[in-house]
Amino acid sequence: MSRAVQRMVRWVRRLVLAVVVLAAVGALGVGIAWWAGMFGEKIEPGQRPAAVAARERLEGYEIDQVHPVEQVYYAEAVGTLKAASRTQISARVMAEIKRIHVRAGDIVEEGQVVIELDRAALERRLSQAQATLAAAEAALTQAKTEYDRANRLAKAEPGAITDQQLTQTEYAYQSARARREGAQEAVAEAEVLLSYTRITAPKKGMIVERYAEEGDVAQPGVPLLELYDPTSLRLEVPVMENLAIKLKPGDQLTVKIDALDRQFTATVDEIVPQAEAASRSFMVKVKLPPSPDLFEGMYGRLLIPAGMRRHLCLNARAVERIGQLEFVYVVDRNGKNPERRFIKTGRYGRPDRLEVLSGLKADEYVLVRPKVSDKSTPSKTEG
Repeated sequence: MSRAVQRMVRWVRRLVLAVVVLAAVGALGVGIAWWAGMFGEKIEPGQRPAAVAARERLEGYEIDQVHPVEQVYYAEAVGTLKAASRTQISARVMAEIKRIHVRAGDIVEEGQVVIELDRAALERRLSQAQATLAAAEAALTQAKTEYDRANRLAKAEPGAITDQQLTQTEYAYQSARARREGAQEAVAEAEVLLSYTRITAPKKGMIVERYAEEGDVAQPGVPLLELYDPTSLRLEVPVMENLAIKLKPGDQLTVKIDALDRQFTATVDEIVPQAEAASRSFMVKVKLPPSPDLFEGMYGRLLIPAGMRRHLCLNARAVERIGQLEFVYVVDRNGKNPERRFIKTGRYGRPDRLEVLSGLKADEYVLVRPKVSDKSTPSKTEG
C-alpha cells in the first residue's frame, strides 16, 4: 500500500472518531438539559406549587404549644421470677414406684396422694410384726399367771415356795412384758413404714419437675417431684447500691412483665443485706400479686424511682414520620408560616404526650392532626 493511501486511511479514522465524540457530547448535553427541565413547562416567578400543596394539606390542623414538664424518673433493674416457697418431694423408704398421679403443671392440694410405692414387702413385715406381737402377748399372759400363782402360794403357805422360785417367776413376767412392748414397737414401726408407701404433697402448689417414672426404684432422700407455691412468686433483681439503699421492705413498686405486656404493683419483700462487690448491687426481692399468668423463670423489669427530671412535652399527634425520620410543623402564635422541622422524640409520659429530646424549644407552637385523622403511632416504652 502506498504512503498516500495510508495517509488517507489515517485521516478517515480520525474524522470518524471526531464525529463519534461530538455525537456523544451532544447526547449528553441534551440529557442534562432534559433532566434540568429545559424542555418542560416554565413556572412563572412567585408560584410555589409545593408550598401551596403543603398549606392545603395542613388545613384543619389544630395548634398546640410545646411546654416543659417535671416528672419522676424511673431506673430499671431486670431480674427473674422465683418462688419463695419451693419443695422437693422424696421417698422415706426404698421401694418400687407403682404409680405417679401427677405431671408437671398439675396443681396439688396439701395431703393429696402424688406417688404410690410397692407395699408388698412392707405388708409382709407388718404381718410378721403382728404375729410376733400376738406370741409376745400370749407369753406375757402365761408369765403373769405363773407370777400371780407364786405370789398367792407364798402368802398362803409360807415356805411352800422358795424366794429363788418367786424371783424367777417375777423375772419371767417382766421379760415377757418387755418382749410384748418390743413387739408393739415393731408393729407401730411397720405401720409407719407402710404409710410411707403413699407419698402425699406437703402443701398446696404446682408440680414443676418430675424426676422419676413408674417402675423406678425410689430411694430415701432422692427427689422424685418438685413443686412450688405460685402465690409466692417474687421478682429477684440486683439493684445498684445507690438505689437499693433508698428502698425498704413494704415499699410499693411497679414491675413490668414483657412476655405478658402487663404491669403489676409489687411489694418489696426482702433486701439481702450484702452487696455484690463486682457489680456494686444488692439483691432485692419484690413479691407479686397472685396471677395465673405468672410462672417461675419469667423475665421482669423493676421500675425504681430515681429522682425528678425536666423535659419538653409534645402532643403525639403533632409528630409525623417518614421511615425513621420524625418531624413537626412549627408555626407562629397565630398558626401561620408553617415550617417543617426534624425532631427527636423519647418516651411516652402521659397518654398521647411524647418527650422531645431535640429540635424544639419551650413555648413554641406546632400543628396537630385532628383526632378524626389520628393514626396509630409506634409505642415507646417508658424506661
